Amino acid sequence: MDRENFYALIIGTEILNGRREDKHFDFLKELLNGRGFKFAGSFTIHDDPELIASTIAYIATLPNSVLFSFGGIGSTPDDHTRLAAARALSDGKLYLNSKFEQLIIERLGERAYPHPIKMAMLPKDVTLLPNPINKMPGFAIMKRFFFMPGFPQMSHPMVEYALDNYFQGKEKQEYRYTLTALCKENNFIELMQSAPEGVEVSSLPAIYSDGWKTTISIASTIKSKAVKEFEKYKSYLEESGISYGIGEKQ
Repeated sequence: MDRENFYALIIGTEILNGRREDKHFDFLKELLNGRGFKFAGSFTIHDDPELIASTIAYIATLPNSVLFSFGGIGSTPDDHTRLAAARALSDGKLYLNSKFEQLIIERLGERAYPHPIKMAMLPKDVTLLPNPINKMPGFAIMKRFFFMPGFPQMSHPMVEYALDNYFQGKEKQEYRYTLTALCKENNFIELMQSAPEGVEVSSLPAIYSDGWKTTISIASTIKSKAVKEFEKYKSYLEESGISYGIGEKQ
């Protein structure tokens, strides 16, 4: 696989209606960026089985996608993610995972029935993700799609476990160079269109009391490519007589 594109799926009606604050996006953004991985997108959706299944299926079609899904793997009627994952990525059926079953019984005894034991019904051929809090694991399909509880205390260590065990050493250092120029972003359209493969270019315009400012960010895992592209923007600005500064919000 080429460089992975990581996605978050945050499931919870209570997040969308404001009853609970999301804790996953910022955590995942900082963790992935800190390790040099590419955080390609995040989806926050409500507890609807069709929407969950279709969102998982869509992410699975994206190039080199890796998914971290948070929420909906418990045993209550509004926990739809286990079956949705099976529908999107497998044969649409759930099977009793004997290892998970044993973990539930060891922890809960007779209280495992009739409801908690349902958490052991999983898509086929999954890998369990250890839960350091209450021993009730998450699961992975193809070691590429990871499904975890909505509780950050449980799910965030699972994310770190997945990265350490399945993507260790795969991250690539990203070289990023940024400047802010006293002009509109339209000035850079042709330069941006000519960016070579393997170089990411983004613009962020803003208007202040003294006029327009645009921040240009150049990034690549190949340092020489990033430097070469960054020099093009500096040369253009200097030749055009446009003031700029290295970094943001100059």
